[in-house]
Amino acid sequence: MSLDRAAVQALDAADPLRPFRDRFALPPGVIYMDGNSLGALPKAARQAVERTVSQEWGAGLIRSWNDAGWMAAPRRVGDKIARLVGAAPGEVVVADSTSVNLFKLAVAALRARPDRRVILTEPGNFPTDLYVAQGVADLLPQAQVRTVPAADIAGALTPDVGLLLLTHSHYKSAHTHDMTALTAAAHDVGALALWDLSHSAGAIPVDLTAAGADLAVGCGYKFLNGGPGAPAFLYVARRHQQTLVSPLMGWLGHAAPFDFADDYRPSDGIERFLCGTPPVLGLAALEAGVDIALEAPADALAHKLKRMTGLFITEVEARCSGHGLALVTPRHGPRGSHVSFAHPEGYRIMQALIARGLIGDFREPDILRFGLTPLYLGYEDVWRAAGLIAEVLDTGAWRDQPHRIAGRVT
Repeated sequence: MSLDRAAVQALDAADPLRPFRDRFALPPGVIYMDGNSLGALPKAARQAVERTVSQEWGAGLIRSWNDAGWMAAPRRVGDKIARLVGAAPGEVVVADSTSVNLFKLAVAALRARPDRRVILTEPGNFPTDLYVAQGVADLLPQAQVRTVPAADIAGALTPDVGLLLLTHSHYKSAHTHDMTALTAAAHDVGALALWDLSHSAGAIPVDLTAAGADLAVGCGYKFLNGGPGAPAFLYVARRHQQTLVSPLMGWLGHAAPFDFADDYRPSDGIERFLCGTPPVLGLAALEAGVDIALEAPADALAHKLKRMTGLFITEVEARCSGHGLALVTPRHGPRGSHVSFAHPEGYRIMQALIARGLIGDFREPDILRFGLTPLYLGYEDVWRAAGLIAEVLDTGAWRDQPHRIAGRVT
C-alpha cells in the first residue's frame, strides 16, 4: 500500500543513518539513485586528495612514500575493506582494476588446478567477468568457459571445473547468489570459487570467511564511494596465499621489491598480488569513502536497505500500474542495493527522469536501474522518486526524448 509524505518523513526522522547524508557533497535538486555505478562524493575525500596533493606530494615529495605511508596504502586500505566483507587482516589488498584483478586470480586458480580446465559462470554475468574468463581460456591450454543459467549452477559443478566465477549481486537484476551454498558446492568437486563483489561491498552484508570463499574482487567506485576510476581490491583466503601465484609478476609483488633482484620471488602474503606502483591519489579518495562505510552500523544498513527497496518497489508499482513497467529485481528473498524495472522505452524514460533531477541509469536492452544507497538516500527521496517516475509515464514526457544519443555511457 502506498504511503503518504508524512509517513515517509516519519521514517526519515527515526533513521539512525540520517546524519551520514551530511558527509556527502550532493547537488541541490537532485535525487541521486545511481550510486550503484558511481558513489557520491564524500566531503572527506575532497579534503584527503587536497592534503595528498598539496602537503604530501607538494611539500613531502618523494619522502612521502615513507613519511605519509604511501607504500603501505594498498595493504592498509585493504585491511579496512576486509572488515566490510568479512575477511581477516592480510587477506585483502587494493590494486589495479577489477578486470585486472579478475585476470590475476582466475589464471592463478586454474594453474593451481592443472587437471581441471573449465571456468564455470552464468550467461548475462557482468561483461568484464565473461570477457576476462574468455581471455584466460584463450591463454591457457585446453581451458574453456562454460555458462549455465543461475538455477543450474550447482548441478553443473562437474569434476572438470577448476573455477566457479560469479558476481555475488547481479548488476542488472540485483539477484544475489547464496555464496555459502555455491562455494561449498564448488569445494565438493575440488573447484575454487571466485566472487565479484562490485555490487555487494559496502552495500549488502558479505562474510567471505563464513562463506568459505577462496577468492574475490571488487571495485572501489560504487558503494565504497572512492570516485571515478578508483582502484579495485582483491581477496585471497590466507590458506591459498602460499600456493597461488599471480601471472602479473610486477616488482611490488616481489618478496623484497627494493632489493631490485633480477629474478622474481613472490611475497609470502597478499602482497604477492600487487603489480605496479600504487595509485596514491586514488587510494586517498577511496580510503575516505571506506572510512565512512566502516562507521555505519552494519545491521542498520541492512535494515534500511531492505525497507527502502521494498518501499520503492511498492510505490512504483502502486503509482505506475498500466504503463508496462515490469519488475526485474527479486520481489522477495536476497537482493542487492538497486532495483530494476524493464520497459520497451526504458532509455527515453530514464533520460526524461534525469532531466527532472532523478538520476538513475539504463542498461541494454530495456532496463531502468535505480541504486538505493542507505548512507545518503532517505525514505522521502525514494518516495519522491516514485512520484517522478509516475509523472513521466502519466504525461508521456519520455516521448520528447530522442531514441538514443551519441554519448558512450548510458
